[in-house]
Amino acid sequence: MSDLSRIIPAFLLGLGAALADLQAAAALERTVLAADLHEPIALDVALDGQVFFAERRGAVKAWHPDPGTTTVVGKLEVFTGPEDGLLGLALHPGFATNHWLFLFHSTPGVPENRVSRFTVTDGALDLASQKILLRIPTRIPKPNHSGGGLGFDAAGDLYASTGDYTYADKSDGFAPLDRRPGHELNDSERTAANTADLRGKILRIHPEPDGTATIPAGNLFPPGMPKTCPEIYLMGCRNPFRFTVDPRTGWLYWGDVGPDATGPDPARGPAGFDEFNLAKAAGNFGWPYFAADNRPYHTFDFGTRESGPATDPAHPVNDSPHNTGLRELPPAKPAFLWYPPGPSSRWPEVGSGARSAMAGPVYHFDPALRSDRKLPAEYDGAVFLFEWERGWIKAAWLGDTGELRALKPFMGDVKFKRPICLKLGPDGALYLIEWGSNWSDNRDAALVRLAAVATPP
Repeated sequence: MSDLSRIIPAFLLGLGAALADLQAAAALERTVLAADLHEPIALDVALDGQVFFAERRGAVKAWHPDPGTTTVVGKLEVFTGPEDGLLGLALHPGFATNHWLFLFHSTPGVPENRVSRFTVTDGALDLASQKILLRIPTRIPKPNHSGGGLGFDAAGDLYASTGDYTYADKSDGFAPLDRRPGHELNDSERTAANTADLRGKILRIHPEPDGTATIPAGNLFPPGMPKTCPEIYLMGCRNPFRFTVDPRTGWLYWGDVGPDATGPDPARGPAGFDEFNLAKAAGNFGWPYFAADNRPYHTFDFGTRESGPATDPAHPVNDSPHNTGLRELPPAKPAFLWYPPGPSSRWPEVGSGARSAMAGPVYHFDPALRSDRKLPAEYDGAVFLFEWERGWIKAAWLGDTGELRALKPFMGDVKFKRPICLKLGPDGALYLIEWGSNWSDNRDAALVRLAAVATPP
């Protein structure tokens, strides 16, 4: 009897917890707000509930909560090579009064991506109001690893993510470190590991009212430092497509898409890992010298096929002839979560298969917010991580030192159709763009809302 007296309460407690989990999952719903979209790729939510979103082919649209319709705000002429186009969108924190909308976009015939500010006037994008804040070199006709994320922090600083613009087709799934003359497009040391190049980075600037930009204090290199770009906040990235800045802590989270090696090679380096990273301050996150928890790649002569030594994460050195920046780089910082193409022994819940890591917002539950749609308190403090290829969204909780403490599926086993941009609305709900089932030309692309089920009065 004494054993039963211990077992039954424990069983009931476990049953109660399981029922609570089921109730929490059932209390969330996915609602399609707009369909029949053509390559939707980025969004932001205004304080009045309007959702502004971009389509890669150049259209800027807005979904209006009342009456629930979508309008075309404007159309940019963009170059839509393999990974370029209109890639990023962010509303200024003062959008309600200044009506400034920022876009990360290409321009036909010009080998660069731009971060530009536009003004929305009477619901229309004023193309003549364009102010170009950043120019990022690219390649025509075959750009790749373009990045394209945009976002603001609580101080009004604007962040932009850029890929390394390096071809990986000749690297056997390992780091592209081809230093041979004429092979600079296969050497990420010329971009991601180059302190004088804006690519393979997350940049941070402060937009000014006159359409210029200044450099905030605390970037990786101070203005005027030789062989550096003062816009660099984070370097050593491969393709940091989506990121978020926690407005309370200022911590920056992002997903970085990794290379394709299915396993490690002692002469080359680790398997290909996608990463989720956290930066509390400016820093170097290691690509193309390291992956995951700073697992090093070896130098490699692509002509003789001979391997050299592995790089020291405490003292990375860029000796590539394609490097125009500093030779000695800041120490490399590791990811807080990483996973290979196959199953992960450390985090089996991330699954296996093709990978494309992306980071969404951090949720802070507000008990004073009067909204039936706000996410429940159980997600307080979570950063939402999502996977474009694998179709999942997960809530992650980190400790004070940045270690991963918990990882939980969001909305149970719901498989999303290639989620590509995830933002938090003023109503406490999540707003998501689903790219669709295929790589391009999808008929099932959609703007959706993930929210609590409103209870009847």
